[in-house]
Amino acid sequence: MAARTKKSGSGKNDRPRKNKKNPTMAESADLYELYEAAVQNVPEQIRFIDMTFEEIRGRQPLSFREDFCGTASAACEWVRQGKNRFAFGVDLDQEVLEWGRSNRMGRLGKRQRQRIALMHGDVRKVETPPVDVIGAFNFSYWIFQERAELLRYFKTVYQNLAPDGVFFLDAFGGYSALKTIREKMDFDGFTYVWDQARYHPVTGYMQTHIHFRFPDGSKLKKAFSYEWRLWTLPELRELLLEAGFQNPTVRFEHLDDEGEGLGLWYPDNCGTPGSAWIANITAEV
Repeated sequence: MAARTKKSGSGKNDRPRKNKKNPTMAESADLYELYEAAVQNVPEQIRFIDMTFEEIRGRQPLSFREDFCGTASAACEWVRQGKNRFAFGVDLDQEVLEWGRSNRMGRLGKRQRQRIALMHGDVRKVETPPVDVIGAFNFSYWIFQERAELLRYFKTVYQNLAPDGVFFLDAFGGYSALKTIREKMDFDGFTYVWDQARYHPVTGYMQTHIHFRFPDGSKLKKAFSYEWRLWTLPELRELLLEAGFQNPTVRFEHLDDEGEGLGLWYPDNCGTPGSAWIANITAEV
């Protein structure tokens, strides 16, 4: 499946050396801009959080912590949505945080910048004030490949949420997730290639890459690379309950007749088997 993923500090890119006179499109490209164009829809993500939180708690959330935040685009979008909102972004990768500070926070107004804090550190160790929402999107928490590691992270999230807080995370699966495959998606000015390079059925270990191709024939191979565990929905629900959460709920997206998402997510206790699916999960304090 052409899964949408986020750089999580688990891999580096193989950027070609730049030809100063006649740089190729690959040499001129900004990796993080490419990533966001291909992978993220931040306004839709924040809209989903707002609608779902209000559905669960009967009020609008004001505080947000974006774990594995990367460029912190979601945290920046969060503070844009209201004068009373504030956000934290946490990531281990200093390089991507600095990029986000310059290219995403830098676009905010002065007062908006005062309501957001980017933090360099391990999401299991960084302490923030209790917040309404913590998000771990783009499967980034799958870097925790051992059960004890993931349980520790979930417990940390629980401890950093407000008394009526909600944890938002996502997952993907389907039988194509168990294969070594490549899939591509064409965008304006480039092609995004999702590469599931390895999968180990015994442990759930998977190695994946994102490549980019350009109209001039140049390429960015392994622009982003990840080593994850393919966690299943039953495992995730059990771990969330063990960490102290209540009502872990899996939501799937309504699709149109052509299989395109409509941006509306519905709870489902069973799910529908298929070659590929993406789910959103909520867990309540």
